[in-house]
Amino acid sequence: MRMNMLYGRALAQDLHAKVSQGKIRLLFGARQTGKTSLLQSCLPEGTTRFVNLAAPSTRRAYEVDPGVLARELAALPLQIKHVVLDEVQKVPALLDEVQSLYDGNKRRFEIFLSGSSGRKLRQSVSNLLPGRAHVYHLHPVCLAEVRGYAPAVELGPQQAVAAPAFPPLTLEALLLFGSLPGVRQEPAASAAATLAGYVETYLEEEIRREAAARDLGAFANFLRLAALASGRMINVAALSQDSGVPASTVKNYYQVLVDTFVGHWVMPYARAPSQRIMKTPRFLFFDVGVRNAAAGLPLQPGLLNSEGPALLEHWVGLELLYRAALGGRGFRVSFWRTRSGAEVDYVLETPDEDIPIEVKWAERPTPSDARHLETFMQSYPKRARRGLVVCRVARPQQLTPRVLAVPFDGF
Repeated sequence: MRMNMLYGRALAQDLHAKVSQGKIRLLFGARQTGKTSLLQSCLPEGTTRFVNLAAPSTRRAYEVDPGVLARELAALPLQIKHVVLDEVQKVPALLDEVQSLYDGNKRRFEIFLSGSSGRKLRQSVSNLLPGRAHVYHLHPVCLAEVRGYAPAVELGPQQAVAAPAFPPLTLEALLLFGSLPGVRQEPAASAAATLAGYVETYLEEEIRREAAARDLGAFANFLRLAALASGRMINVAALSQDSGVPASTVKNYYQVLVDTFVGHWVMPYARAPSQRIMKTPRFLFFDVGVRNAAAGLPLQPGLLNSEGPALLEHWVGLELLYRAALGGRGFRVSFWRTRSGAEVDYVLETPDEDIPIEVKWAERPTPSDARHLETFMQSYPKRARRGLVVCRVARPQQLTPRVLAVPFDGF
């Protein structure tokens, strides 16, 4: 059995959940989040046909004749039960073949598809989804996977994958280099080079190859400015002026980042009266390390002297987004900012309650750090009953009867 992935991923169990058996599993995620390793490690090698569409020769063969896939699969021995098409966005025509295979005999194979871009797949995937496919998203490593959340995955009679949790990182390492699985395991100098290469590869392979932007130079300039603005409310007009790109193109470029899973929108708190809150959304790059590299910032400890507070807030937002994704339907992350100046960095919305969260760089938080959380809870007493201040405190502290200060890795 392949064991390419050294550490457990929380999504492994979901990919094998009973609710998805008999469905096509579509695994989306940005480059280098570990999609290939996850699929290789949790599917038995002896029963799996793995098609790597990132390999140029393989990709060209299927581009010339997508029907080859069906003929190859028809010739496989009966013990092959799983089929993986890795980086399927590189040959979108294969989705028609997958649909035909599924509709013709859905019991013959369990089909897993992975992709790092949704731009070319959007229409095809829409055709697949009704009753056929379940969609999953793999993100960088989150705290749940450091704490050992990922359980063993049952693969069949007396077979299971029991992978250890990711080792914890220092706050400095998290804020400088981010949480991509491979980058976490590299020394600082190597990690910095890897992240710089990531940005270059992203521009070349995702943006140029998919013709997502006609002017790669303009997009590269936008990418740097968008990375610098990541975490703040988006000012399209200002970005347009600074980048020299029309506002309509800036909006399209942001859609490119979303389609390639490089960023996430964080919307204003929806339960608030619209006339009271700021409606402009925030945008977060999917990984702090990639954000730093895209912004052209020096990945050295001195960066935290000026950027530490913003990077911690950015990282906490990503952790909440990925935790909400694991929670499933009914979980959402938003922010709250009123026109009168009250603001809460994030609100974790759950089926049972909404938890306001402030992020502070402080090592010694005080009750005054909880004032906006208290205002939020007073405004929404039926939904908000407790709040958190995430900071650099060594151990939890009760700041007010309803607000707890917690360490960055303890929420």
